[in-house]
Amino acid sequence: MRALLFLLGLGIAGAHAQSPATYEGQDRQEKLLAGAKKEGELTVYTSGQSDDIGAVAKAFEAKYGIKVSLWRAGSEKVLQRAVQEARGGRHAVDVIETNGPEMEMLHREQILQAVKSPHLVDLIPAARRPHGEWVGTRLNVFALAYNTRLVKKEELPKSFADLAHPRWKGRLGIEADDQDWLAGVMAQLGEQKGAQIFREIVKNNGISVRRGHTLLTQLVVSGEVPLALTVYNYKAEQFKGQGAPIDWFSIGRAVARPNGVGVARRAPHPHAAVLFYDFEISEDGQRILAKRDFVPTNRKIDTPLNKMPLELVDPGVMLDQHDKWTRLYEELFLKQAR
Repeated sequence: MRALLFLLGLGIAGAHAQSPATYEGQDRQEKLLAGAKKEGELTVYTSGQSDDIGAVAKAFEAKYGIKVSLWRAGSEKVLQRAVQEARGGRHAVDVIETNGPEMEMLHREQILQAVKSPHLVDLIPAARRPHGEWVGTRLNVFALAYNTRLVKKEELPKSFADLAHPRWKGRLGIEADDQDWLAGVMAQLGEQKGAQIFREIVKNNGISVRRGHTLLTQLVVSGEVPLALTVYNYKAEQFKGQGAPIDWFSIGRAVARPNGVGVARRAPHPHAAVLFYDFEISEDGQRILAKRDFVPTNRKIDTPLNKMPLELVDPGVMLDQHDKWTRLYEELFLKQAR
């Protein structure tokens, strides 16, 4: 009987043992670090550019001596791989880092877990989700970008309606999957008025549709697309800083959505995963992102972009309204593009 009670006691104790994600004791950091040192590594699935998220990973490795393996693909492929592996019972990923709508889908697929990080209090409200299973690390700000050798600053449109002017014929480009940008713009213009404006632009001047924001930005730099409607401002800023003939601007409030990070519910290296999560949203990690021209979500990091007027798109709402905005985006741009 005593042996049975002892075993039952062990079972009860084990059942109440907290995971690294939810532990909030005074020795939280020490426990995380000790556990992460034993694990020795972690795997991150990310849609971030290798040199951007790689800079965060490199700093993390230097600080903690824990190896980070990065697997990079587009946000849709990151989502697809994480979901397929989870459904197949293969638990290879520790941390997932990608666009807000895909992160929200991972939450709904029950692939992520809530993390009680002490750094959460430092984040802007838009970075935090009610369920706590992922958090925004930075804002992706959509901007218009132009080739400074081919477009004069005084020619830049003051409104989207200005893009229907004949001077823009054959000179415009847009990314193939920016439904969330469209939703943010329509919130400012009104759906009926906005749809009419973009129909007029495409009818009069055509638009080149390209897949990939980095590619679209590169095409602005090369001059193949003199003016693009939807690049990420950080990538244009990076190219500009390297001396490329590119600059960016916004019309109205720039549309922004959070990019996020989450810890897999069945992470094979749970301590290292939570330690990386903490690092990316801490001042150290956020400062690295800010230096790479991102808009960090930690309020302790001050950048000029933090003061920009933004139209924030809610990833959960975008997920719920995905079909609506996809249909409209296809009608306005994909079916009419030339």
